[in-house]
Amino acid sequence: MAEHPFAPFVRILGKGKKGSRSLTEEEAFDAMSMILTDQVRPEQLGAFLMLLRVKEESPEELTGFVKAARLHAHAPESLHVDLDWSSYAGKKRQLPWYLLSAFVLAGEGVRIFMHGSRGHTPGRIYTEDMMPLFGLPICQSWESVEKSLDSSQFAFMSINNLVPRLGEIIQLRSILGLRSPVHTLCRLINPLSAPCTIDGVFHPAYAPMHQKASYLLGVQHSLTVRGDGGEAELKPDADCELRWIRKGELSDQMWPRVYPRRLVKEDELETEQLLALWRGEAEHEYGEGAVISTLAALLVLLGKASDQPSAVVLAQKYWGRRDKARF
Repeated sequence: MAEHPFAPFVRILGKGKKGSRSLTEEEAFDAMSMILTDQVRPEQLGAFLMLLRVKEESPEELTGFVKAARLHAHAPESLHVDLDWSSYAGKKRQLPWYLLSAFVLAGEGVRIFMHGSRGHTPGRIYTEDMMPLFGLPICQSWESVEKSLDSSQFAFMSINNLVPRLGEIIQLRSILGLRSPVHTLCRLINPLSAPCTIDGVFHPAYAPMHQKASYLLGVQHSLTVRGDGGEAELKPDADCELRWIRKGELSDQMWPRVYPRRLVKEDELETEQLLALWRGEAEHEYGEGAVISTLAALLVLLGKASDQPSAVVLAQKYWGRRDKARF
């Protein structure tokens, strides 16, 4: 029986401690292209993903994967945004306060494309779950993305519509028992080639990996946040690790917490609190701190502030003048 064309990629990763190696960028591109065009058997896909998971994907591999995935997103070159925001982790300890930071920026004229996935990990609140709460559409096509951006400066699309095959693979988490490199790949896809990108990680080792992959992909301004639950949301009651690319230069920072003490986690997450805080109908110490902290980091990323102190002042100004009647 002739060898399957995908078998060499599995062999490269699984040939033992001395014989295995990482894929080159070109090999990673070819492998992901085969996966996205259904030229791979299920057992090959499972072996490939888990070998990468054990080894940990390299920035070069991620670069090849992303380049292949972008071709399958079929994003129109005429559609432009200022900020690409990936949201794949979901929240379980705190509400998704980062959404309010995004809406503040959108209200200031920053065009934001957010993409994500839902349902792969039980017990979490995902961005997609929140869109109906704010009366926002879950965009099914690039035409609907353009319409949403033009009307509200914000658009959300699920990876199930962005690159459907990747959406299917993400849902394999419950079968394989582990996340796969696809979770990282989706965060970095930036299909509209936004000049600024933000993404979140949970495990410390992934932050420099995301940063280096973004650099290899030619991103000039990016921010990787080791944020709450793996989302791009700064914790106001803990120091936060930030990995930057600014004008093509890599750097990292530790932003100090804005609250000196840890705040008590709520027993139950009530999503209506997001609306109440936005409308000024209720106060929430942690929520407002998360919004301001996350917004401040974004203002530095977008070049509207130079450092944390000045960014926090500007973030508070933006938050104070938000349109409370928008939602």
